[in-house]
Amino acid sequence: MILSDKFVCEDRERSTYFKHVAAPIFRKSFTVPEHIKRAEISICGIGFYDLFVNGRKITKGYLAPYISNPDHITYYDLYDIKPYLQNGENVIGIILGDGFGNSKTCVWDFDKNVFNASPKLAFFAEIESFDKTEYYDASDFKCKKGAITFNDLRSGVFYDSRLEEKGWNEAGFIEDDKWHSPVLADRPRGKAKICEAEPIRVIKEIKAVRIYKGELATYSPREDVCSWLEGKETQETPPTRTGGYVYDFGENNAGIFRLKIRGRAGQRIDIQCTEYLDGDKPDYGNFNFYPDGYVQRDIYILHSDEEEIFEPMFTYHGFRYIYISGITEEQADDDLLTYLVMSSDLEETGGFECSDDIANKIFEIARRSDRANFYYFPTDCPHREKNGWTGDASVSSEHMIMTMNTEKSWREWLNNIRLAQHPDGSIPGIVPTDTWGYEWGNGPIWDSVLFNLPYMLYKYRGNMDIVKENAHAMMSYLEYICRQRDEEGIIEIGLGDLGPVCRNSDDYIVPLGFTDSVCVLDTCRKSEKMFRAAGLNHNADFAKNLGDELYFAVRKKYLNTDTMTIKSRCQTAQAMGIYFDIFTAAEKQFAFGQLMKILKSDNYKLTCGLLGTRVIFHVLARFGEAETAYKMITDEEFPSYGYYVKQGATTLPEHFVLGDMSREKSYNHHFLGDVIQWFIRYVGGINVKSSKNVLIRPMFIEGLNFARAYHNLPSGKVSVEWQRNGDSIELKVKCPPETECEIELPDGYHFEDNGYNYSAQDITAVRTIKKI
Repeated sequence: MILSDKFVCEDRERSTYFKHVAAPIFRKSFTVPEHIKRAEISICGIGFYDLFVNGRKITKGYLAPYISNPDHITYYDLYDIKPYLQNGENVIGIILGDGFGNSKTCVWDFDKNVFNASPKLAFFAEIESFDKTEYYDASDFKCKKGAITFNDLRSGVFYDSRLEEKGWNEAGFIEDDKWHSPVLADRPRGKAKICEAEPIRVIKEIKAVRIYKGELATYSPREDVCSWLEGKETQETPPTRTGGYVYDFGENNAGIFRLKIRGRAGQRIDIQCTEYLDGDKPDYGNFNFYPDGYVQRDIYILHSDEEEIFEPMFTYHGFRYIYISGITEEQADDDLLTYLVMSSDLEETGGFECSDDIANKIFEIARRSDRANFYYFPTDCPHREKNGWTGDASVSSEHMIMTMNTEKSWREWLNNIRLAQHPDGSIPGIVPTDTWGYEWGNGPIWDSVLFNLPYMLYKYRGNMDIVKENAHAMMSYLEYICRQRDEEGIIEIGLGDLGPVCRNSDDYIVPLGFTDSVCVLDTCRKSEKMFRAAGLNHNADFAKNLGDELYFAVRKKYLNTDTMTIKSRCQTAQAMGIYFDIFTAAEKQFAFGQLMKILKSDNYKLTCGLLGTRVIFHVLARFGEAETAYKMITDEEFPSYGYYVKQGATTLPEHFVLGDMSREKSYNHHFLGDVIQWFIRYVGGINVKSSKNVLIRPMFIEGLNFARAYHNLPSGKVSVEWQRNGDSIELKVKCPPETECEIELPDGYHFEDNGYNYSAQDITAVRTIKKI
């Protein structure tokens, strides 16, 4: 199928906060004979498109085709439209949205993106009948401005339904003189590619659990946004802060809403989405990257006194609460608003449940954060930024792949990461981007996404192609980072153990040189393994040599061999030293004893940032202190995951914040979500060694009556369930055929029997276990 490089637009003028330009609509009328053999199209909308055939919306999902820098990759989708065609006249209708192709905020310099432009369309159709084939491209359409008067991926959608033209995308519509031929647009510089990532779809619908009359909290943009706005006037004014109604949907999530209302023509409905309440007032002050009036806000104007339905397109929001104004008390009923929860349509590949409700809720809120932050690729948060922060994805890579099939979506995002890589080998802290993120916001921990995503796909899915596709980029990066070492052989650039407890986000306890160098060491070890498996021995040798040099440099500068502690003597440093094998096998037990002393001095309260939190619970479980780890995770006192459950959190926050949650920047981040993996791996006992090799070694946590977990390997489902029966434990393990599965017990337990049961579909082991 041809991916046309002819792009058109309705008008070259681009929309901004200071002058709105309505989203364009395109229509193409054509006739087909009674019998056709084939009808296929390719379409690219920069930034987004919605596609209709004879009035029926057939877009693959929301925010199609993808979110990318169009100068890196220009994404297309393919459709078979034959099932939607009819004898005689047919109409293809298209609406375009701005998306990432026309970003508006000054933050991350997105307003300066060189590719910012009005929405543009590339299109190609092949309609084959038995005696001829007809072809159409984007220049064959007619177009005009539509009813979406403003749209922005991050800010929202303003829709005036009075501007709708009924039947514009259907047969029989008569075009007036406002419909005109499109304007030839500049072709984006990115390579043309069919999008292979899973589409974004509605995964569930939620109704409000509470509705009340309320007020909207005050809002002020952050300082750099205020400076940018100085002397400028936005076209839209801030929302009305009194006289509205608050809809509480009971859980934080990401998506859009459905407004279903009967009112009067010209009635203006103002909808503000927030994730936090200041008292009873919805507060969006933590989304302060935008002018007031453009912060997760949607506006709808009615055109009749009949029932109307509005679902904002070309945007999404992270929210739990909606403040809606412009409605009457009678209109503020249960049916007015429905939460349409959205995410990439990823298959679930793992789960966990146990007899402890706190642990179950922790698992649930962590998984919800993962879903809310997967829109084609992992984002940091679904509200304030919606950016593809590389470090967040890297830290979360293993727990995400244990619970979701991320293979296609990660592979697509890696295509974008490679194209964002500079010739010197460096990569930015966010992808997609234009120029931002190369000077700040990256560094070895964030850059490790280029290695951790392929490694996890290789380990969990057996995907060797992904290793080969990224081998050159990985090698280029290793050569780059090798040049960043100082005279002591240490790397100290970029971001570190972000968000240590009760400290400013970048006020690290552990030295940056330690975390950076250890992270690169881990990258080298994974690279060597992948390169060897791919037969790239020269690359593997380079990775090994760099890793060996870093290992000795780290030990020399940061390891105190007298006390077996890492300099700074904190939880993150000691746990990372053990987890990443900075200590030798002979040293580790002593080093672990020192970690336990550090924890005791901290009253077993977490002090780590995201790096330490990612590894410390694993270290505790591996050295026989799973009970300690479990208590730290589920403890209802601050700082812990259990504390947030007690506080009523329904997603994971960005930081551990005590008391006044108004200081929190985000209530929906995924990068503290590795507890998902911890529950499956240690309490459930599923330890994936490779795509065909699993070690089953559950930790029988005191106080738990049962636990069950599963993970889907490429060959099938692995499930583990254990149940206490008096003074014994029944363990049930199922593994798919062609999978090597070993069962091992933690210290202090033994098998009472060795009964194995076999079936044609899987191998089932049922064992009785007792404590020694």
